[in-house]
Amino acid sequence: MRGLFALYRDDPDKADRLLFGRVSHPDRRGFLKHAGLAAMGALVGGAIPFHRTMPAHLLPVALAGESVIEGKDGLVVLNERPLNAETPSHLLDDAVTPTARHFVRNNGIPPTDMDPADWRLTLDGLVETPLTLGIDELRQRFEVVTARLTLECAGNGRAFFDPPASGAQWTHGAVACAEWTGVRLADLLKAAGVKSGVVYTAHEGADTHPSGEPGRQVLSRGVPIAKATDPHTLVAFAQNGAPIHPMNGAPLRLVVPGWPGSCSQKWLTRVWLRDRVHDGAKMTGTSYRVPNRQVAPGEQVDEEDFVIIGAMPVKSLITSPATGHRTAEGRLAVRGHAWAGDRRVAAVHLSLDFGATWFEAALDTPANAHAWQSWRAEVALPQAGYYEIWARATDSEGARQPDSVIWNPRGYLNNAIHRVAVSVG
Repeated sequence: MRGLFALYRDDPDKADRLLFGRVSHPDRRGFLKHAGLAAMGALVGGAIPFHRTMPAHLLPVALAGESVIEGKDGLVVLNERPLNAETPSHLLDDAVTPTARHFVRNNGIPPTDMDPADWRLTLDGLVETPLTLGIDELRQRFEVVTARLTLECAGNGRAFFDPPASGAQWTHGAVACAEWTGVRLADLLKAAGVKSGVVYTAHEGADTHPSGEPGRQVLSRGVPIAKATDPHTLVAFAQNGAPIHPMNGAPLRLVVPGWPGSCSQKWLTRVWLRDRVHDGAKMTGTSYRVPNRQVAPGEQVDEEDFVIIGAMPVKSLITSPATGHRTAEGRLAVRGHAWAGDRRVAAVHLSLDFGATWFEAALDTPANAHAWQSWRAEVALPQAGYYEIWARATDSEGARQPDSVIWNPRGYLNNAIHRVAVSVG
């Protein structure tokens, strides 16, 4: 059964009829029959007094705010076309993010045919021997590896920018650390033979532009050749020991850990090598770029002063307790994860007094490079009242999370400390 969003996207009239018995009229209202009205009321949790004025094809916001993505659990949908959905922080508590709770970040409309038996990947451009390989050939010809790898959207945390930045208003949940299985991109490039003078990769996928305009490219990003040949950059065909979820790029995708998730092309069909920085869709202008200096909130920045985002900054997330937690106890277990782009996390500190003092949490070593690191602490809450727990990570080079948002025009790279509210008594 397809998800509600897919059904409404592909045939909204049919979706209305099938789900709610709703018939569209020329005035764009959608009259609900008795059974359909009862079904919708059951889903939203009560009667709908003004159902007669409900527009046709309207999916109630009570449903849109929750996951209606097949195979996903508890995600909050931010956009429908393209589909983007984040995971509430408290649902990211696992050391390995379950596929059902891995965020969804789409730039275009996914392909309808994701049959792995027919999928082909082409490697060409500045190579000695261009290759076209099926997924079975990838498994047979190259070493298959599995690793926990952190992926994060560059716009994670955009919702907290002031003045606001345009784009999907992610809060904290556009991050995950799944277990990915595939082959090293470096091994494929070695087999193809990298010519001298190669500077950048270029990636292409099978998704299409939301506008439906033929030939209009959705997203085609790339990375410097040094990142492409990092042994942890994978061409992946499995997620948590099973086929990749369709909304996470099935049946084949790149996983470029520690860099913006947009570098990890989904529904991957081609990687080609270039003697210059790639100039595909969302590689130019200000896309996935930040100013080359810190700027004041709201400041206008010339396009030539933007630079491409590379490694993501150090960051932490409190996964337990969830914000709004109430307890009668004076002690509380706190835990979460931290990650640091191409670096390791050296320490995580917590504060209960709004940053006046900090104490160190116990920090796990990463399962492998580019895996997030879990941390935990037991905190004492001295008396009844309202508390905020703040988490701040420091990376292996001494960089640490700022107390507040460092603003930029596109709303990227917000790595301000994470805060949750708890009450005692």
